[in-house]
Amino acid sequence: MDPYKVLGVSPTASDDEIRQAYRALAKKYHPDNYVNNPVADLAAEKMKEINAAYEKIQEMRKGNKSSSAEDSSWSGTTSTSYAAIRNQISYGNIDRAEEMLNAIPENLRGGEWYFCMGSVCYRRGWFDRAADNFRAAADAEPSNREYATAAERMNAAREVYRERGRSFSKDGASTACDCCSSLLCADCLCECMGGDIIPCC
Repeated sequence: MDPYKVLGVSPTASDDEIRQAYRALAKKYHPDNYVNNPVADLAAEKMKEINAAYEKIQEMRKGNKSSSAEDSSWSGTTSTSYAAIRNQISYGNIDRAEEMLNAIPENLRGGEWYFCMGSVCYRRGWFDRAADNFRAAADAEPSNREYATAAERMNAAREVYRERGRSFSKDGASTACDCCSSLLCADCLCECMGGDIIPCC
């Protein structure tokens, strides 16, 4: 099957348009949306098809791109890696996602790297580090609303903790305020990686 048709985009679409189409479909068919649903298996198959199509497009485009250092950060290999990393985070394979992120050379780490690392830190409960990484992602790509929204919401949650005189990442007894703060944190990645709330929560 034509991978462009699977994602519903034209072969002349930009990398950003393809990435947006992939994320929209990944959100629609994410397994979390079909828990205890009779069509869960069909949705899972569709998700596999979407992932395969996105990776195929990235591989196809890899051969058409310059091998210069400027282009390498958005080469097919790296883009495919980030798609796979998002999938690992979405399915809760946090250790694997972190391994994949650490394997990416430092000179190729841009906004997407920091965003994914922020997601990994969030899933581990390292909220200060998550907030710092989301902010780095937003700073690296100021026009990316996904990164900016995550950074803003995590920062707002961190301020709630600071106003209460506690470290954002410090363990402590749960209170009603803790619950509200946690919900605010959980909301920071809504619409990211296919989940309505934090990846695969």
